[in-house]
Amino acid sequence: MLNDKRLAIKGAFAISFAAILWGLDGVILTPRLYNLDVGFVVMMVHMIPFLLMNIFLRHEYANLLKISPADFGWLALVSLFGGTIGTLAIVKALFLVEFKHLTIVVLLQKLQPIFAIALAAIILKEQLTKRFALWAGLAITAGYFLTFGFQSPSIDGGSVMLAAALFSLLAAFSFGSSTVFSKLALKNVSFGTATFFRYGFTAAIMLAFVLISGKISEIQNITSENWLVFIIIALTTGSGAIYIFYFGLRQVKAIVATVCELFFPISAIIFDYIFNGTRLSVVQWISAVIMIFSIIMLNLGKKKQQKLA
Repeated sequence: MLNDKRLAIKGAFAISFAAILWGLDGVILTPRLYNLDVGFVVMMVHMIPFLLMNIFLRHEYANLLKISPADFGWLALVSLFGGTIGTLAIVKALFLVEFKHLTIVVLLQKLQPIFAIALAAIILKEQLTKRFALWAGLAITAGYFLTFGFQSPSIDGGSVMLAAALFSLLAAFSFGSSTVFSKLALKNVSFGTATFFRYGFTAAIMLAFVLISGKISEIQNITSENWLVFIIIALTTGSGAIYIFYFGLRQVKAIVATVCELFFPISAIIFDYIFNGTRLSVVQWISAVIMIFSIIMLNLGKKKQQKLA
């Protein structure tokens, strides 16, 4: 019993630490790559961790032939939505705001459980309830006021906040979709194998994308600071944070994990204030609290929670 409690404490700490690392990434690290093309950045933040994983996980290639066509397809969808589209969208959103409103972009991404639950109802035949409609509607409404306050969103060419918000929502949808596809893939594939090939597939997809778009020449524009940020992401907020998160997830209950994950938006708010001087208005603070509380209530209504970021 005592050992179980210690593991639970370690697990909660691990999830909280991983969430703080993701908050650090969204506010401090990724925006420092602003001088580079979005697609090139996404390729690099997957390629470098994958190359590093090859040092220790080369044996995973032997599992490639053991993966069924169906599981291979689910892994490919995880890579497409979670690795490619989701990361492209959130990086684009962060670049659009140019170090402004970073907290809002990160918080909107936390709406992903809504999309995960909705998609699970379609693919996994999980039933949607009135409880879901209530809390999802409240979270989305709070997300609107978090972004725009009491003002109407502007759609003219001079406004980037609306575009950034839409890209954040696209990221939330993509990451939420990836969660559902991961549930299906992880029924027969280990977490280590799934993570290895998720990064590998995403790196391959983005390499093709960069080559076709003619952005491979961006490698000439990488500064010494960019290289440092890429390495830090690879070792901490990238694959490193995912391994830390999953170590913790195995040790704690779903609701504990959900509460610990709140260190992600909380740390984003703190980091954005410390490093960028950004302050939320009273309306935005209230909206952020309501949105986070609604997401907690959504997760409380779920019997299980299994997530691959």
